[in-house]
Amino acid sequence: MTQPQRDAFTSTFGVLVATLGSAVGLGNIWKFPSLTGSNGGAGFLLVYLLATLLVGLPVMIVETMLGRAARANAVTTFAQVAPPGQRWWTSIGWMGFAAALLILAFYSEVAGWVYAYIFKAMSGEIATTDPKIAGAVFSALVSDPLSSLVWQWIVLAVTGSIIMLGVAKGIEAVARKLMPLLFILLLVLCARSLTLPGAMPGLSFLFSPDFSKITPAVLLTALGLAFFKLSIGMGTMLTYGSYFRADQNIPLTTARVMLADLSVSLLAGIAIFPAVFAFGFEPAAGPSLVFMTIPAVFTAMPGGTFFMTIFFVLTAIASVGAMLSLLEVPVAILAERYGLGRKRAALYTIFMVALLGAPAALSSSLAADWTVFALKPFDLFDFLSSNILLPLGGILICLFVGWVYGLPELEKQLSNGGKLHNRTLVRTVFFLVRYLTPLSIAAVLLHGLGVF
Repeated sequence: MTQPQRDAFTSTFGVLVATLGSAVGLGNIWKFPSLTGSNGGAGFLLVYLLATLLVGLPVMIVETMLGRAARANAVTTFAQVAPPGQRWWTSIGWMGFAAALLILAFYSEVAGWVYAYIFKAMSGEIATTDPKIAGAVFSALVSDPLSSLVWQWIVLAVTGSIIMLGVAKGIEAVARKLMPLLFILLLVLCARSLTLPGAMPGLSFLFSPDFSKITPAVLLTALGLAFFKLSIGMGTMLTYGSYFRADQNIPLTTARVMLADLSVSLLAGIAIFPAVFAFGFEPAAGPSLVFMTIPAVFTAMPGGTFFMTIFFVLTAIASVGAMLSLLEVPVAILAERYGLGRKRAALYTIFMVALLGAPAALSSSLAADWTVFALKPFDLFDFLSSNILLPLGGILICLFVGWVYGLPELEKQLSNGGKLHNRTLVRTVFFLVRYLTPLSIAAVLLHGLGVF
């Protein structure tokens, strides 16, 4: 039976912004600043950069390469590239399917909070210099079951509508508009933050490392963030790679995405930490930094309501690209393997996420007493995906490429059939994914499981 023509990205720039949209997400605006703040600032940033180069980027390169080589969804990719009799490698794709759904279940709720905060910022409801009052507003939002569900459903409706439009007309078209806008809004916030009196200690915190604060726990946290931030181990790069153009320079494209993603994280830090220090707030506020500390910080500065609204708009924009890449994993699998067609597959996926996401959305209200291993649904989904499925998927991808797929085929794919003269680079990537990278990810896995 002849397979229908697959949708694909239409240009080099389209590939870049769509892939960047996958990597850039709430992790840049929410997770990166909070982890940097709670792990000592510049020292953590330095370790994170090293971890990205040695762990995140190599896996991103080979995962994208496998997707382009197979031109298929995350499950079918391994059915095609694995040797005969070794179809069990398709379990990597199914793990990506499960991880994407679990992440979407809680990620869509966080995105819903962000959407809600755009209107709270505009109305002045969170215009307070007291983080405790801002905390009370946040607690009221997450403890209201109806608001939690409605905002989550709005997020799923927005992203689901884009996914239904397809790869070129949906994902790529939206990324072309949103990624430049995100950078512009970030630069506006950075300019405002840097002009505040007393901003320099915030820059020093972010860029002057205190090496005494680099502990084994900081190392492992940075490794885990580097892995999570580039959307690897969850099937997204496999899926997006299958839409890459045949002449796309994968190592160069992924390196550009990594640098752009790092730039967004640094700009978010520059926008946040000088303001945090200028007004005497706590940089180690953790995940509450965005929803409790940030409103107080922006309220304290002239034009605070305007800049606070910009902040939550750009945070919402960051959430869209990441959610699109996560949704694309199960949508592609359902559409291609079960012949559902894109729109039906998207509807089924949104329905599954809504069902799975409801307990996560209600974790601070009606489902507050639902626990597994002492974890509420929101935290359980985060733990299963971030601490088990993603690192395990990353390790298996490294083992497959390093010990099964082999160097000759890797050189053929990453050199575009010999058209690119990058043999040394490819051999370096092969060495990393065969030895150093899987061991590093294994350390993240064991740390996440509490082994050490």
